[in-house]
Amino acid sequence: MALTKICRHFNDLSNTQLYDLLRLRSDVFVVEQNCVFLDPDNLDQQCHHVLFYDDTEIVACSRLVPPGGSYPEMSIGRIVTSMAVRGTGMGKQLVEFSIEECRRLFGDGPIKIGAQLYAKKFYESFGFVQSSDVYDEDGIDHIKMILAGA
Repeated sequence: MALTKICRHFNDLSNTQLYDLLRLRSDVFVVEQNCVFLDPDNLDQQCHHVLFYDDTEIVACSRLVPPGGSYPEMSIGRIVTSMAVRGTGMGKQLVEFSIEECRRLFGDGPIKIGAQLYAKKFYESFGFVQSSDVYDEDGIDHIKMILAGA
């Protein structure tokens, strides 16, 4: 697998890259998880986006939200891997790279996420700790989690 890792601000994404990330997010969040919600939420424009490509096929992406965007803290959101790479460690690579890029772009402060409850242990493996009660978001149980500053 020839993995290419990209991190670009929304304004620097090509049309193809933007289409790829929106398509992957829709494939997983709307179709696979059967969750009807409006993914384009007017936050993407102020974010950096991480895209992983296997040759020319997008296999994973996330968005890096600056402090004050979703929370007072910087945040990682829309963390998604394609079905084709699940179980290969791609999700771990994506989160590690996203954390590194958040720190590079926004500093050493804490990182907050809204995680699907089933992925709690996965995020705990990076040092995130639960910081809220369980809440429903679009019919899926979620929790807030925070990673202490570096």
